[in-house]
Amino acid sequence: MLIRRTPDIRPSEITPEAVFLDRRRLIAGLLGAGAAAALPAGEAPALAALKYTRNAKLSVTEKPNTFEEITNYNNFYEFGTDKEDPARNAHTLRPKPWSVEIAGEAEVRGKFNLEDILKPHALEERIYRFRCVEAWSMVIPWVGFPLGDMVKRFKPTSKAKYVEFTTLLDPRQMPEQRSANFPWPYVEALRMDEAMHPLTLMAVGLYGRELPNQNGAPLRLMAPWKYGFKNAKSIVRIRFVEKQPRNTWNVLAPDEYGFYANVNPKVDHPRWSQASERHIGDGFFAKRRETLMFNGYADQVASLYQGMDLRRYF
Repeated sequence: MLIRRTPDIRPSEITPEAVFLDRRRLIAGLLGAGAAAALPAGEAPALAALKYTRNAKLSVTEKPNTFEEITNYNNFYEFGTDKEDPARNAHTLRPKPWSVEIAGEAEVRGKFNLEDILKPHALEERIYRFRCVEAWSMVIPWVGFPLGDMVKRFKPTSKAKYVEFTTLLDPRQMPEQRSANFPWPYVEALRMDEAMHPLTLMAVGLYGRELPNQNGAPLRLMAPWKYGFKNAKSIVRIRFVEKQPRNTWNVLAPDEYGFYANVNPKVDHPRWSQASERHIGDGFFAKRRETLMFNGYADQVASLYQGMDLRRYF
């Protein structure tokens, strides 16, 4: 999972988190801001509370990062390439009303209001590890429902081998889409068996409330064994296809970004190792953590890739 340097991309976008921590993050780290915290009262008054149950079976036992950490250190290039840009700029996104188009190799197709997509699904909270290709990590309490349950509703045909996800394309709401740095809109995809895996979540909230704009409101993907860029945000189109789609970063740098994006400490970035990671909240001078194969979910997902050369299919 590698990133190509281009003249149009700033160094802060591609340099490891340890080098480009902002002042707020540094101070928070020095004060030991790693303790978990519930959503502070009044922190985000516009985010409605969600009804959900905790799925302890599919949750990790680590303490989640704070709401402030999760919502103020993000990759969402539609709102800027610095980690703090999404929190500053994503107020222009209008997540209501929202609709999602279902297309491709499925019996049930069309455009559906988000409320209709959510209606049959009971929401649950899952605390997942989150690992970014820039070698930083968090633990996040997502609220959502299994992607596989939604896929079944739309009855994909036997030709559907992959599920493709497309992010909103609207330069008025997403100012960075006015630039030519990326082939907008942002596109990602999963193999069908990955999409149907019980761990794969369609997230609609975190910390018990609706998703903040900067975290991919109102609907985003979460496959916790993959690098963060794989998890498409602000999804407006889900398409079932027979052939493997070209995801956005693979189009930009096919020799650096593979299709699978599985967290793998044995496959390094050309400018830094993936063998360790800096956990946001541990403190700037804290010892780096060892990166776990498949982000710690190997027992659940390794069988999906049995017999594959994971250096080739990265």
